[in-house]
Amino acid sequence: MIALGGISFAADLASWHLGILRTTLANATLLGNSATLMFPIYGFLIARAWPTRLQGCALALAAIGAGLLMGRSYQLDPRHLAGDLLCVLAGLLYTVYFILMARVRAVLAPLPALALSTVASIVPLLCFALLLGEKLLPTHWAPLIGLALVSQIVGQGLMIYGLGRLPPLTIGLALLVQPMVGTTIGWVVYHEQLGWADWVGALLVAIALVLVSRPARA
Repeated sequence: MIALGGISFAADLASWHLGILRTTLANATLLGNSATLMFPIYGFLIARAWPTRLQGCALALAAIGAGLLMGRSYQLDPRHLAGDLLCVLAGLLYTVYFILMARVRAVLAPLPALALSTVASIVPLLCFALLLGEKLLPTHWAPLIGLALVSQIVGQGLMIYGLGRLPPLTIGLALLVQPMVGTTIGWVVYHEQLGWADWVGALLVAIALVLVSRPARA
């Protein structure tokens, strides 16, 4: 399970990083985060039960909120087809990674699970880079070290921790925090103008997260 999880994670990163160069940032973010829908659906199928009324309401609000957050900038363009398909594949592979690592977390603590799956992803990623003839060593190490510490160790570490303690629906909806953070960074750092759709979308996602967390607290 750990080896397959590492391979799935490596393939997810490879697909998304190839896709983002062939489509828009908004498309890549939206399609790459399709695990927000796929993983909860997997959870419902495994449980063999439809979501409760509260869960269905939360999922609907989250879907509408995500659409408002990214729908304004999403573009359908034949020139982006290859990149869009690669990002959809990345979202599917990310869902497979979640499924496998959720099973691993049933018998293994978060840090060993993260460390072993990361090790398992090294060789596949190296093979992808060699096959594509990409540069292996960076010119500046600071951004790479920052990504390793923030995105991989802290971000993925917290995600792996959550996989062992929260249901798939909560995990899937929590992933919608990513576009909210991206929108906030665009507003604060890059002075991007936010419209009413952005504010309403963020509010709907926040409400969905509150609703879906109520049964977990109970």
